[in-house]
Order: sequence, then structure tokens, then C-alpha cells
Amino acid sequence: MEKTVYIRMRHRVQVRPHDSVFLKDVALIIAEDHICSQLKEIVVHKVTDQDQNIIIIDAMKVVDLITRKFKEIEVQTIGPSQTIIEVIFKKKNVSFPLFMLIWFLLFFGAALTIMNFHVDVSMKEVHQRLYTIITGKMSEKPLLFQIPYSLGLGLGMILFFNHVFKKRINEEPSPLEVEMFNYQQDLDQYVIMNENKESMKQLDDD
Repeated sequence: MEKTVYIRMRHRVQVRPHDSVFLKDVALIIAEDHICSQLKEIVVHKVTDQDQNIIIIDAMKVVDLITRKFKEIEVQTIGPSQTIIEVIFKKKNVSFPLFMLIWFLLFFGAALTIMNFHVDVSMKEVHQRLYTIITGKMSEKPLLFQIPYSLGLGLGMILFFNHVFKKRINEEPSPLEVEMFNYQQDLDQYVIMNENKESMKQLDDD
């Protein structure tokens, strides 16, 4: 009697060099217990030195491996049709002088950006005008507005990015995290289309 196995490919998997990638690593499997345990141990790919840091596993390859081993099984795929395998190499330690250099560049670059923006919109003149309207006096340095505004600017950035150093304020993702997620989705789609040779067929040059 023919049995049905349901496979759902994972979106992204991280492995180390020379690891063996099993079916349980790249897919969620629904099947009878005695079959499921055997399916999980099927080797889908062996990471070699020739592999780059991105490997694409197509659902058709998985179906082929399963049907070769279990001819009486019908395989149903659900969800994504490819899994991205990211090979994680040993990270190099970042030198402290390089870290400080990048930190200073980002700090002063952000500071100059904020100051140039305030000059463009005449923020100083706006504060002076508001101070004159409320108090009836002229002041070159309306600290009554400038100090709260500076504190509010820093607090607003903390609330916007939803982080205080490494601590998250709440579970809601920040706009930066959403943009990074969208960028990662676009990058993954590009990688799938360009790395997966089965997804494109081109005419050979004569």
C-alpha cells in the first residue's frame, strides 16, 4: 500500500565546513514513526572544500533521494521549494584599533549629519523665535528649548531603534530590523535564482 510523506523545506540552515547535511536539517517531515526516523538520517549533501559559503538544496533533489530509497512512498512537498545552506567559517577576531576607528567614523559621521540637517532647516532660528514668542525676550542661546530638544532627540532615537545597547525595549521589531529583514529576503531570492542551476535554463553558445 502506498504511503504519503509530507516534506516542508526550511528557508535557511547554517552548517560548518565538512559537515554532513541530513534531511532532518533541511526539512520538516511528517510520516509514520518508523519511516520518519529513517528519512531524517538521509544525507542530502556533504560540504566539501569546493563548496562556497552558499549552497542551494532543491525540493526535487530531496524527493529524488526519498523515492530512490523508499519506492513505495509518495512524497508531497509543502511550502518553499529550496533551502539555503549557509556554510559558517571560523570568524576572525576584530582588532580593537579597527573597532575604535569604525566607531569614531560612525559617531562623528552621524553627528555631522544631524548638525547639517539642523542648519538646513534653521533649527536655531526656530528655537529663538519660539523663545521670543513664549517669553517675550530675545536670546541668542534659548537653552529652555535646546536642552529638552537635545535630550528628546536622543530618547527618540532609542525608541526608534528599540534598543538600549544590546537590550531590546519591547518585542516589536524596529524599522531598521524590518528593513534588514526585507533586504535579507531579497538577497535570498537573488541567491536562489542565481545559485540554483535547475531554476534557469540558458542556450549554450555555439
